[in-house]
Amino acid sequence: MNRLPAEIIGIDMQGSIALIDAAAGKLRFTAMLVGAPQEIETWQAGMPVTLLFKEAEVSLARHLSGMISMRNRIAGTVTALEPGKLLTRVTLDAEGHRIESVITTRSAIALGLAIGVGAEALIKANEVSVMPLEQA
Repeated sequence: MNRLPAEIIGIDMQGSIALIDAAAGKLRFTAMLVGAPQEIETWQAGMPVTLLFKEAEVSLARHLSGMISMRNRIAGTVTALEPGKLLTRVTLDAEGHRIESVITTRSAIALGLAIGVGAEALIKANEVSVMPLEQA
């Protein structure tokens, strides 16, 4: 599980859906939360949180250009590869934050991933969970 310390920088709510914008240092993330509007209404800008997302929910890309609907597009550098027959665990350094992804080994080979290579982590907003710091 990826865990990044962050701070809420903005919240948009409508009914039981909220878009939470958070900063982890220079990195910007968006999380889409459904339900628990009473709890979210107590959250505010400046509140420390932990962002959580599974390694299997992190897609990787290289040389990506153009528009994309994924709100979380994080540039990083490959710092570790653990290739297996079917799956490969890839670790990126993104502005000093460690982000891990598990992708197929076929994809890792097709992307030409190697230590020191640049890649982008792509995470859909609905795959990012936000926990107030005292609960994390």
